[in-house]
Amino acid sequence: MNTEASVDTIVLSKTILAGETLQELDGFLAIHKGVIIASGTAEQAQNWVPRAEHVIDVGSATVAPGLIDAHIHPILGLSMARGLDLSGITEPDAVQKALAQHIIDTPHVPGSDWLFAWGLDPAVFGDSESSNRLFDDVFENELVYITLFDGHAALVSDAGLREAGVTGKEELPSSAYVALDAEGKPNGMLYEMAAMELVQRILPQLTFDERVDALDALLQSMAETGLVGGQMLDFGREDSLDVLDALEKRGDLAIRLRVSPWVMPGATQEELEAKLALQSRRGRRWHVHGIKLMIDGTIDNGTAWLFAPDTHGESLRPLWRDPENMVAALRFFHEHHVPTATHAIGDQAVSFVAKAIGALSENGIKHRIEHIESIPDSVLEEVVEAGATTSLQPTHCTLYCKADQSDNWSRRLGPERANLAWRTSDLRKAGAVVALGSDWPIAPYDPRGIIAAAQTRRPAGRPDITPVGPAQALSAKAALEGYTSQYWKSVGESGGVLKVGARADLSIFDCNPLTTAPDDFANAHVVMTMLDGEVVVDRQSVTAPATH
Repeated sequence: MNTEASVDTIVLSKTILAGETLQELDGFLAIHKGVIIASGTAEQAQNWVPRAEHVIDVGSATVAPGLIDAHIHPILGLSMARGLDLSGITEPDAVQKALAQHIIDTPHVPGSDWLFAWGLDPAVFGDSESSNRLFDDVFENELVYITLFDGHAALVSDAGLREAGVTGKEELPSSAYVALDAEGKPNGMLYEMAAMELVQRILPQLTFDERVDALDALLQSMAETGLVGGQMLDFGREDSLDVLDALEKRGDLAIRLRVSPWVMPGATQEELEAKLALQSRRGRRWHVHGIKLMIDGTIDNGTAWLFAPDTHGESLRPLWRDPENMVAALRFFHEHHVPTATHAIGDQAVSFVAKAIGALSENGIKHRIEHIESIPDSVLEEVVEAGATTSLQPTHCTLYCKADQSDNWSRRLGPERANLAWRTSDLRKAGAVVALGSDWPIAPYDPRGIIAAAQTRRPAGRPDITPVGPAQALSAKAALEGYTSQYWKSVGESGGVLKVGARADLSIFDCNPLTTAPDDFANAHVVMTMLDGEVVVDRQSVTAPATH
């Protein structure tokens, strides 16, 4: 141990979750130029403290590897999460009342100004057809755009459809569609991105500066929950990287972003080339690396790709009209050494993507499958055999599904497939890499609550709620790894471990996530976050020197 080396910062703690095994260390980390250059016991720390420019003693707080959300939409989400938040409201009367009050409370010119809401659960329609008829008395001549909770569908008022000129006869580049009523007229439901864009293209947008401000606030809030990074799986607007550039001109981003632009169903070769060309773009705390693909939609909206139809007779098609074109896109990026993350929710979608990944030649590039909401054993085996990594969102299960299977997702699948929900434990036991995340704004981004839910299979802090598929609960260690070392393995890189030579990204909590009850950890105090050895969130003072 070279104690003569220069040191920028020494971090002292009674509990450092160190190394590949997250072994508790009472001691120190020495950081220089953003890298951990030494670690050791409390006694050994005294040889390093005098050489450090800064010494941070967090006492009994726990120093964990920096937490990274594997799946977020921080820029796209700013345009999705607009207006009234309807999250968690599943009764039709309650939604109608909330919308009516929102219209009253929002200054606007009826028929001229747009009103927004988001987070609508399709459960409000019950067994009836999903349409804007449910809100006839509320909408009247109002221009209303509501994003459903999964982000894959929108409900638009009749006035809004007329304003956008939506007829239902549009030719779309994917299997997205405009839902029609019995008379062949649009009923207000737009399924999947290509259909939603028919209206989105005329909606009033936040100004560029407003988006930069909103992103700054969002990333700071994420850092305050213990996140040090996230993988941004979207590229909804062409100026997204300009927004990041503009924010970095003000100062550093609060969390690091790995940007993986999406390639939407029906993409042309020219579009593939354009996304490939973006891979060199980067800033100080963001860089473009990877591609987001999508093979299907969602179970809740009947746009997933299942082997057998759901209970509504839906979810039987991929989003790509010819799924082999998606395989060609996957192969294109693989051959150019670009990793991909593919949205695949239905069992046939997951199987198709796993086989496509398994057929690729070995070149060291990892490809990941996102969501994997319900799969039988045979498909789980295909995922493992293909060498695909995985990314799942525990709170999609715990917030939107119920143990009695009365929720929309479960009713659409039926008991047999609903019992195969979010098989996080089975995937880990089978040897698969399982990264965890939120898919914000589809679900809250706070990693503490998600790590807790991964262990309890219910919402954090709600012991009164029966767990969904408790056999799929992760251990505290596996849940924490889902945000640390498993994340890095999912993208084919090393990281998420506190050891010599590792990047000094730290998430520091007032309790130990490995030994604290999950519900208690969900409310843990974030003492500090550090990126490359620099303090981003600080809830205690920095002193030099300090004793341990």
